Amino acid sequence: MTQKAKKRSKLRHAEYYDMQNIFDELYAKSKDGEIFNNLVEIIAAPNNIMLAFRNIKSNDGSHTAGTDGRTIKSLADMPEEDFVSLIQKQFTRYVPKTVRRVEIPKPNGKFRPLGIPAVKDHSYQPNPVRRQYIKKKNGKMRPLGISSSDDKLVEEVIKMILESIYDPTFSNYSHGFRPGRSCHTALLQLQQNFTGVKWFVEGDIKSYFDTIDHHSLVNILRRRIRDEAFIELIWKFLKAGYMENWEYNATFSGIAQGSGISPILANIYLNEFDRFMEDYKKGFDKGTGRKRNNEYSRKQSYRQRCKAKIRKEWDSYSDTEKQEAVRRLAELKRAFQKIPMGDPMDTGYKWIQYVRYADDFLIGVIGSKEDAEKIKSDIGRFFEETLKLELSAEKTLITNSDDKARFLGYDVTVCNDSALKKAKGKGTVKAYTGKIKLYLPKEKWVGKLLGYGVLKIVSRAGEKEVWKPLQRNDYIFLPVHEMVRKYNAQIRGIYNYYRLASNVSVLNKFHYVMEYSLYKTVAAKYRITMTKAKLKYTKNKEFKVPYKTQKGTKYAVLYNEGFRRVKYALGSYADIIPEYEQMNKPKELFFRYKANVCEMCGAYVPAVKVYQVKSMSDLDVNTEWGAIMNKKKRKTLVVCGDCYDRIHK
Repeated sequence: MTQKAKKRSKLRHAEYYDMQNIFDELYAKSKDGEIFNNLVEIIAAPNNIMLAFRNIKSNDGSHTAGTDGRTIKSLADMPEEDFVSLIQKQFTRYVPKTVRRVEIPKPNGKFRPLGIPAVKDHSYQPNPVRRQYIKKKNGKMRPLGISSSDDKLVEEVIKMILESIYDPTFSNYSHGFRPGRSCHTALLQLQQNFTGVKWFVEGDIKSYFDTIDHHSLVNILRRRIRDEAFIELIWKFLKAGYMENWEYNATFSGIAQGSGISPILANIYLNEFDRFMEDYKKGFDKGTGRKRNNEYSRKQSYRQRCKAKIRKEWDSYSDTEKQEAVRRLAELKRAFQKIPMGDPMDTGYKWIQYVRYADDFLIGVIGSKEDAEKIKSDIGRFFEETLKLELSAEKTLITNSDDKARFLGYDVTVCNDSALKKAKGKGTVKAYTGKIKLYLPKEKWVGKLLGYGVLKIVSRAGEKEVWKPLQRNDYIFLPVHEMVRKYNAQIRGIYNYYRLASNVSVLNKFHYVMEYSLYKTVAAKYRITMTKAKLKYTKNKEFKVPYKTQKGTKYAVLYNEGFRRVKYALGSYADIIPEYEQMNKPKELFFRYKANVCEMCGAYVPAVKVYQVKSMSDLDVNTEWGAIMNKKKRKTLVVCGDCYDRIHK
């Protein structure tokens, strides 16, 4: 076989290799503790770049340009077949050098070739990220790093590789930036595991993403990865620097928050702390349960003796005496059930629980305050000596469980309600004592209203404060159905995030202010009264706004589904409160295309084509392909070359 034929064979192998099998294989090997090599080959495969593109093209950042001035959105607008051709030409090592050197502008006015094909020959050099600042809740500014378009693609492939290798080995106490986990899973684990804690240690790392030590991080990666070319690529991203006010700045520590690889690298780094806490728990935990409370045992025994005496003398009692005896026994039962069964001062029983989301963590302690203070001191020393990080003094607190700790925007406390409840197979029990309760802080939802500019609070000395909904001047020029969508997104967003809270129904007040703000905004748009604006679109007690689409008239309905507490976790999308309701679903055409199976005849072929119509109304359902597309409700059909020719004939 000639050298050219070998290169073409390698290209075909890379192009049509089943990508999911690669990541499944990495995932399976990771569980077996295997050491990994040849990871750069995976990055250079064209299908990986295409998969990365599909993963990130719908992200909010796809519209944001990096230092190269290009956006992912510009690639997303290409037809599918053109993009495949672009991948083959630009992102493959085995094509002529003159073809794959696609020049893009640098910030200094010079040009350089598109970097992805250079990954395998070690000449790839990431662009410095474009630094942008966003305002934090405390008024300070948080720096974000925006990568260039080709760097985003490479980062996404690196992220998929690292997730496949490390996610199976991450701690069960880690929930941030992980597939299938979210703030909700962290909070539910907190509710399940922290029952009966006496102290909370609230943890927060000072400027975490900006202070990660590069050498320590790379040393951690080298334990599992023996591919120095891959490690070198990680180094280049860490040291790429950033552009601010058109001036280059070097990076000596930290990871650009906002880059594609920052979440997984941050998790890999803090996995060391997770392991430390697991070992610390083994050494700290003591005993399997509290010893019996003497006062509880004494009162319970006294009731048992009274019950035995009443049972023995029952037949001799009058009706009045029987009623008095039953009342007396119930009173004695309530007396001992109000007392803790276990000795709260038992020094022979103590343990800790732990949960972490990104750089926020919470530790629950059954023990003394001195134990909690020692834990705080020990973890502070671990961060400083091992991870070269510093805990935030203002956010790392020790809180009594009777008070409220703050974790992931929720107030966390321990319920001391001694109310009784009938439990199946257990009789009457104290079902609520010691249980973790989650609450939505008032400052959070009121702060949202103030931030949206829909609420004005009028306070006068000696009088109740007055809440006044406000119109939104920035929404006046929107179509009314778009206004409704935006309001719905903001209402649903805060509800989805705080739906685990025991007091989530307080969002009815939030909804009221948002509802009347919408009415006032519509009134300002049409220059009518608020009452007329409300009646204009209200039908059957619903605020419904009609709008026309290609499929006919549809309605945007203001959210009216209530705010019930929900006890299960939503997906990771609940971690972010959206500003706008996303109406588009992720596309699956890429995965159908790469399956290389004709959806008409079912044949497996090395190359397929895509037949597409502009709208479903253009379909002729009497044809074979039209019937298939109508049944699948799709405007596209992936077919082999023969079927494609038959359709166009």
